[in-house]
Amino acid sequence: MKVFTMKHLAFIAAAAALLATGCANYRWTSRVPEEIRTVAVPEFQNSTSLAELGPLTTQYTLREFQREGTFSIRRSGDSSIEVQGRVTKVDFRPIAFDRGHGMRAGEYRCFATIEVTVLDKDRSKVLLAKRVHKAETTITVQGDLLTARRNCVPRLAAEFARQIVDDVLSYPYNRKQ
Repeated sequence: MKVFTMKHLAFIAAAAALLATGCANYRWTSRVPEEIRTVAVPEFQNSTSLAELGPLTTQYTLREFQREGTFSIRRSGDSSIEVQGRVTKVDFRPIAFDRGHGMRAGEYRCFATIEVTVLDKDRSKVLLAKRVHKAETTITVQGDLLTARRNCVPRLAAEFARQIVDDVLSYPYNRKQ
């Protein structure tokens, strides 16, 4: 039978204290109050040359809210929170060139920007005003440039959706104001 000395017990007590303090601020529930856990996401506006980026970002944002599970998705008139967005910029920059085809760009880096506003409709308050999010991805041109540009849209939309939902979830909600 093994006998614990005072050193062993002191070490075990110190380890337990460190573990307890490390987990003291962790919560298993959402910080979002129960009474405002409904969200609406009207179709995002799009001011860019990639026409499908606005609607696809809307779709991916709704999907991300469903996946995360804190909010129930509602129509605009039935929700406490509304997320509005506008894709403002898309830019393509060549990063690799194909010497075999007259130094034509064979790879591009795509940069996009979206402005998001989050409204608390119950209190008629703007929670986040024109919050800017940026996304980027790389595309390879294997046929025509138009198809390659269109192929970057789902990746940009998915990145925007993650950022938007993270913003809504991490907002410091305080109903006592």
